[in-house]
Amino acid sequence: MSLQPRSTTFNNSVLTLDDGVAHPLSIRAKSLVFVDPASIELLSLIERVAPSSAPILIEGDSGTGKELVARHVHRLSGREGPFVAVNCGAISEHLAESELFGHEVGAFTGATSRREGWFEAANNGTLFLDEIGDLPLPLQVKLLRVIQEQEVVRLGSRRSIPVDVRLVTATNVDLSEAVSAGHFRLDLFYRLNIAQLRLPPLRERVGDILPLARHFLGVYSRKLRLPMPELGAAAVRALERYAWPGNIRELENVIHFALLVASGQQIRPEDLKLNGAVATPMARTSPGPAERGRLQAMRHALAELFEKPGESLFNELEHLIVEEAYRECGFNQVRSASMLGISRNVLRTLLKKHGMLGDSTAALDEPSEPLISEV
Repeated sequence: MSLQPRSTTFNNSVLTLDDGVAHPLSIRAKSLVFVDPASIELLSLIERVAPSSAPILIEGDSGTGKELVARHVHRLSGREGPFVAVNCGAISEHLAESELFGHEVGAFTGATSRREGWFEAANNGTLFLDEIGDLPLPLQVKLLRVIQEQEVVRLGSRRSIPVDVRLVTATNVDLSEAVSAGHFRLDLFYRLNIAQLRLPPLRERVGDILPLARHFLGVYSRKLRLPMPELGAAAVRALERYAWPGNIRELENVIHFALLVASGQQIRPEDLKLNGAVATPMARTSPGPAERGRLQAMRHALAELFEKPGESLFNELEHLIVEEAYRECGFNQVRSASMLGISRNVLRTLLKKHGMLGDSTAALDEPSEPLISEV
């Protein structure tokens, strides 16, 4: 299989992105964009495990698109039944058993009619249990039995009902740690963890950021009946360097806001709401071949400077780094500090030290962005 950048929708159509750009799609929250190598590798794994009936456990932070992956698994599975999604963290503990397995008339106070549970509703299809780690321990025992026996017993009934359900679960916590803490059953963990899909946070698949941003630009431009603007080069750099603690959900909100406040036909860095305490530096990852090459070139340049260092080499290098970072981020202190991995207070000290924070440059900062102070 050729692993080309692509996007897929859930209306049985596939959009190939030979140009590396995610073209706008008409259905919100029903598309997956695979452009970054990490995403393409994940797509390859999804396509290998989806056709089986094995349970799948999807691990990933909130906002990374776990339900979208689960829907894609269902679409590729060939199962004729429906896709049913249930958030285990949102189910009342008292009603959880009824919600999952159903009940008969009179099974409990208020049970005035018979009702099928989510397992029966998903028969011949896929049942997606999100936040599986929030499922109460007593219910974990009953879930384990349903998985083993492939049948459910409604509350208030003694008759078992066969079900053919593909189970896909998701969590944003480490279930192995939950097992060690006694919050999750080990035998259930083994049953659910036959096939595992790890959905990386957005900061680890930078290649998806721009295609996703363009996708959301298209979606919200149509909703707001506005001409679709372009992303300026500085805005693109800001998007790709931001850590995205809220992942794809946060990116969608940022693009939506940018469309509301942007003037003209170009999105600028000041249109992007990338501020506050969550504006953290990108996570450090192992450098790739290109980055290693650049670092090696820098080492050679430093070696040449060390041959005749002069009297203030460190001060000159520090000035150069701060000046270039400040200019690259549009003279915005918050983004400059985030990119350099330092606090804004430290950056301000360096700007003053090197004469880059006079009255004129201070006015260039966005007054709406809060100060980030060290604790």
